Amino acid sequence: MRVFILALSILAVLVSANAAKAGLSTTDRDQLASADPATVAPEATQQTEDQIGLDKAKRRDVQRMLTGLGFDTKVNGRFDKSTRAVITRWQAARGYPKTGFLDTLQHQALLTESVTAAQASFSSSDQSVDDRPARHHGGSGARHHRGGGGPGGLIGGVVGGLFGRR
Repeated sequence: MRVFILALSILAVLVSANAAKAGLSTTDRDQLASADPATVAPEATQQTEDQIGLDKAKRRDVQRMLTGLGFDTKVNGRFDKSTRAVITRWQAARGYPKTGFLDTLQHQALLTESVTAAQASFSSSDQSVDDRPARHHGGSGARHHRGGGGPGGLIGGVVGGLFGRR
């Protein structure tokens, strides 16, 4: 477990170093989320959605993805009226024709966007060692707290954890 934590810490440092080199993005967020007009099919229908082959588990995945992107819907594996309304809102926000049905390109765009959003939230979460719940050890019950947060605190906590110190 300690090796895994150390590996993740090193990866986080390398990723943040590359992000610092890259600088600020000048790409507008709305442009990233909008549909490419060249790939937009005229309109998605029940038939185009059936061609994707969404079983109940894959429908749940779609519902989870939409919820993860801020389009809250009940995850039940059924595309009822409320889910169709959420799909329509997602399509409107992304520049697709608002039908409430998905086609293959929209499904792929949703998968890609969901993965990208998950990666962004993972890399932007800066949880330091201090954010973890306190572990209780034997003794007087006094807790000695050292170090700060941020990358230095995280790396220090990992290195200290490897050698049995807190």
